[in-house]
Amino acid sequence: MRLVLLGAPGSGKGTQAQRLVERHGIPQVSSGDLLREAVARQTPLGLEAKAAMDAGRLVADEVVLAMIRERLARPDAARGFILDGFPRNAAQADALNRLLAEIGQPLDAVVLMDVDTAVLFRRLTGRRTCRRCARVFNVYSNPPGEVPDCDGGLPHELFQRPDDNEQTIAHRLEVYGEQTAPLIAYYRRRRLLKVIDAGGDLDAVYARLEQVLSGPAAPRRASVPVARRRRAAIRRKGKVKKMANRTVRKATRTVARVEKKVEKTARRNLRKARKSVSKAAGRAGSNVRRVVKPTLAQRAGRGVRKAVARVKKAVRPSAAKRARRAVRKATRKLKR
Repeated sequence: MRLVLLGAPGSGKGTQAQRLVERHGIPQVSSGDLLREAVARQTPLGLEAKAAMDAGRLVADEVVLAMIRERLARPDAARGFILDGFPRNAAQADALNRLLAEIGQPLDAVVLMDVDTAVLFRRLTGRRTCRRCARVFNVYSNPPGEVPDCDGGLPHELFQRPDDNEQTIAHRLEVYGEQTAPLIAYYRRRRLLKVIDAGGDLDAVYARLEQVLSGPAAPRRASVPVARRRRAAIRRKGKVKKMANRTVRKATRTVARVEKKVEKTARRNLRKARKSVSKAAGRAGSNVRRVVKPTLAQRAGRGVRKAVARVKKAVRPSAAKRARRAVRKATRKLKR
């Protein structure tokens, strides 16, 4: 039994996966658990994933697929597995199909846990997790029993996850609708999709799940000729290339606009800074002139010089004196 469980957050994938694990003895492979385990063990893939997460980037699909390959190679996955949290989009689904084909473990079914949105809100807001044993409960539909059955016989220490508030839940459901819901059409085209009503009592949901899984397998799609597959691959490659080129052009224009805006802002700020410095310098010079006043002697000397200049301008020599001076200068020149 090789399954992928699909469903919105709070649809009960984790709870029903635990029951399938107990009943059929196959492991539940969660991409989130694999990442946390690899990071904790500091494996090469874990270090690569940690570097991406520390930088605020999504972990590359190749890294997650490599972790899934390692996990499915363990002996407990020889009889089957339950994939939870991966794939999340059509590109990841294509990559997963190639991986499972390489290791000879193709999917048997993809089960969609279909739940009404109002029920999802009630489930998520009522979800609680035990700090000791990490088991998940719901205060409405699956509360912990009265008899303590946590690790060491202690009562469960429950807490609500920060992402289980109404605003965060609405955002998570929106992201699911945009990214993961298209997988429904993807797997329906491949005749792998099975849908169950995941609302109501947990036992009833599990009974419906077992009934769907035990039903007759859907007929496989007829094999496509190699030439047709190659042409389809070439068309997909062309579409991806066009999309990439369009994205690059759009990003280039955006960067150019941002650079121009930053440059304009920088020039405006520089002009403002220069004006501020000029004003400050003018105010500083005026303050210095007011503080550093000339001494009494300096002011008296300046007054005398100004008076002498005015007298010289007022008392001009007569024409006779000027003539005599000119004659004396001419005589001195002749003597020489």
